[in-house]
Amino acid sequence: MKIDHESLKKIAGLAKLHVKPEEEEALLTSMDNVLTWMEQLNEIDTENVEPLTHIMEEVNNWREDKGNNSLSRKEALANAPSKDDTYIKVPKVIE
Repeated sequence: MKIDHESLKKIAGLAKLHVKPEEEEALLTSMDNVLTWMEQLNEIDTENVEPLTHIMEEVNNWREDKGNNSLSRKEALANAPSKDDTYIKVPKVIE
């Protein structure tokens, strides 16, 4: 399959890309190479190959979700640039 200039312009438009005229030839060659590679992949017999859903057969080993306070309030507020005795102060973002 060969990509022509009109197809390239249509694809670029759908992808919201601006292709400069001096870039068109290089892009056409690159896209043609990809399509040629895809045609080669289509020639491979995959009749007895099961679809791959995961690369590895590993299963996630989830740990129990336990909350703990690793910092005291004083330690958590120690490096805050602006704070009071309880909270970190931040600039107002909503009027």
